Amino acid sequence: MNNEERQRQIIENYIQAYNAFDVDGMVKNLHPDIVFENITDGITNLKIQGVSAFKLQAEQAMTFFLEREQRIGSIDHKEDMAEVAIEYSGTVAVDLPNGLSAGDKLTLEGKSSFYFEGGKIIRLQDIS
Repeated sequence: MNNEERQRQIIENYIQAYNAFDVDGMVKNLHPDIVFENITDGITNLKIQGVSAFKLQAEQAMTFFLEREQRIGSIDHKEDMAEVAIEYSGTVAVDLPNGLSAGDKLTLEGKSSFYFEGGKIIRLQDIS
């Protein structure tokens, strides 16, 4: 398996775990020093460093949705980075501060940039 194939497998495993609300599966291939950023309209609204902080945030975020799904549109590999076009849908479980209400459907298109070091995800940016 070449580097691109390994990266693709790691990305697919991460997204599959995300869709299944499987936090342990999500963190399985994260570097201990992972940096996660959520960027909306060019503004970083969440930045987390380290697997423990990532896991805590992922566990909290699970409570916000009844269901959620990320679908891969395409993957563009660039050495130790892969840019993934993502289609996202979900159903909100609770009223959120951004104005979404429980039961609302959310649909977004964006991208996720996965950066790799030592066969693990060292940085992950979700951009919408």
